[in-house]
This record gives sequence, structure tokens and C-alpha cells, in this order.
Amino acid sequence: MMHYLHTLLFGLYPYVAGVVFLVGSLLRYDHGQYTWKTGSSQMLSSRRMRLASPLFHVGILVIFFGHLVGLLTPHWVYAPFISAGNKQIMAILVGGIAGVMCLVGGAMLMHRRFTDPRVKASSTFSDNLIIVLLVVQVTLGLLTIPAAMHHLDGGVMLKLADWAQAIVFFQGNAASHLEGLGFIYHIHIFIGLTIVLIFPFTRLVHVWSAPLGYLGRRYQIVRRRDAGGH
Repeated sequence: MMHYLHTLLFGLYPYVAGVVFLVGSLLRYDHGQYTWKTGSSQMLSSRRMRLASPLFHVGILVIFFGHLVGLLTPHWVYAPFISAGNKQIMAILVGGIAGVMCLVGGAMLMHRRFTDPRVKASSTFSDNLIIVLLVVQVTLGLLTIPAAMHHLDGGVMLKLADWAQAIVFFQGNAASHLEGLGFIYHIHIFIGLTIVLIFPFTRLVHVWSAPLGYLGRRYQIVRRRDAGGH
């Protein structure tokens, strides 16, 4: 029974989450473009946003691309330049700093969302859910660091990379790569997959719309009224 559940969660659930992520994003873009936005609440309350928002966004971007490159780059690509152990140490240092930034910023944003009357009134259930999940997820990620310190040879990191590559490249029996790993890794992966699953139904869809068009956009001319109102 446990083997079946393990295969279901880490062998099949990633594909369910991936399909919902892609199809849901396309359907929302096609049928709900007016909801394709960040839903920014900064105009409602800018208190602490100057610190919280940059910390959160910079931290989460570093974490995302760090995971993307670290997990999906085959071992043989970087083996001539850096050992698995040294790569893991680098990941702990960079990921730890980015994780603390993301956690501090995310915790500030979450506190603001639940305590500021105007922001709270304008927040939806999905807004509240996704900020809580992101804060929980980055906390779990930071909690993997003490566990990783006990195996600095890079062995666990290689298992995680093997699992991710097996999923992405449709290799068989992907869940077997996670067998024997600690519970903290399993719950961290599960929450991450759940965030991917609900992504199309939250404000996170705005990451698809990187504002690259602003680079080539013509200047807008904005005229101020004079003292007489003309």
C-alpha cells in the first residue's frame, strides 16, 4: 500500500499537476484574460511593500532558477568542473540566502494580507491560499538544509535530480529515485507539486506575462494640469 501511494504521489501526481498547469493556464488566458493580472494591492496599502516585495520576488526567482538548473542539468555536464558535493554546498549557500530573503519578504506580505483591513477585504481565497503555501514551501526548503548538512557528498542531491529528470524526460519508475529519502524532502516536493497544480487558478499566472514589451514601447505623453485646471 505504501509503495502504491509513493508511486501515486511522486510518479503520477507530477504529471497530473503538469497537465493542469499547462492546460489550465491556456484556458484561463483564452477565456479569462481580464483576470490575467497580479491583482496588486500596493495602491491599497504600500506600508512595508518597499522592503517586502523585493525581498520576496528576488528570493523566489533565485530559488526557482536554482532548482530549474540544479535539478534538470545532467550530472555529466558539470562533473568535469565541480563535484556533486561542492555543487550541493553551493546550492545550500545560495539557496539558503535566497530562502531567507523569500521567507522574510513572504512572511511580511502574508501578515499584511491577513491584518491590513483594506488588503484583507480585497483578497480572494486563492490569494490567501497561495501566499500561505509559498511561505510554507520556502520554510520547508530551508528545513532541508540541516538534513542536507549530514550528507555533503551530494548523494541526495543526485537522487533528487534523477527524480526530476525522470519526470521531465518521461523515464520509467521515477518515484523509485526518492525511496529512502527523509520525510522533509517528500513533503517539500509534494507541496511544490501542489503549487504547480493550482497555479492557473491564482494570481501567479502573471509570471507568464513578463513585461518584455515595455522595452520597445513608445513613450506615453502625460500632461499635467496647470494651476488653473486647463
